[in-house]
Amino acid sequence: MTTAFLKPLLLAGLLTALPVVAQDAPQAGAMALPQAEWDPPALEPFVATYQAFYKGKEAGDATMRVVHNEGSRWRVDLAVRGRRGFAGVLGLNLEQSTVFDNEGAVYVPLSQSTVKKALFLGKKVTGTYNWQDGTAQWQGDLKKERQHPIPLQHGDQSALLLNLSLMRDARPGQPLRYRYVDVGRVRQYEYQAAAGTETVQVGDLSYDALRVYRTNGGNDETILWIANGVPTPVRILQREDGEDAIDLRLTEYQGA
Repeated sequence: MTTAFLKPLLLAGLLTALPVVAQDAPQAGAMALPQAEWDPPALEPFVATYQAFYKGKEAGDATMRVVHNEGSRWRVDLAVRGRRGFAGVLGLNLEQSTVFDNEGAVYVPLSQSTVKKALFLGKKVTGTYNWQDGTAQWQGDLKKERQHPIPLQHGDQSALLLNLSLMRDARPGQPLRYRYVDVGRVRQYEYQAAAGTETVQVGDLSYDALRVYRTNGGNDETILWIANGVPTPVRILQREDGEDAIDLRLTEYQGA
């Protein structure tokens, strides 16, 4: 395993192998669902534990946490820990965090941090979304060209915040578009929600979940499964060149 295990996660986020050509059609067992019958999960504090796989092999675990500070201020954290195989030997770990304001129709990022740790690797990057000045800027262990200020636009999202926005915005059969601004980069992310829910087996549990997948990622695919009543994705999968890369499968969650 390489340090690709530590790349920023879009819950896919980490989000079983699904060929790109098959994603426009409902999965076997999927049922079309009127939008009025879909109840998106509400933003609420929680702690969720995921089993982490890398290229189909168990590699460790991950914890996602959403914390309500005060007023409209919230924080979302993700920690991925390598415990098995090469990841365990190297002690690979990734920690991400975003502080944001909940403005109802949009989540507004305020600050972001990413820490990567391994036996011979240690990197830390922090960023600030200065909405008064209209710019975002990062500093730390990253290239100089990615430390320049980036003009902000209303609705801009960090990597972790994007996952929560997808949970809030996804509706059966509807496309979604976001502008991603994180770690000195700007990208347009386009997603599509499946026409209906499908049964997703995660360990011993079975969920009736809505699949949401990125449509403009090229060889890099991002897929999330969202279930009614569950405040976090039940599965997050990232695929590279047609093969599963990072796969997070929910094993437990509880209110925080």
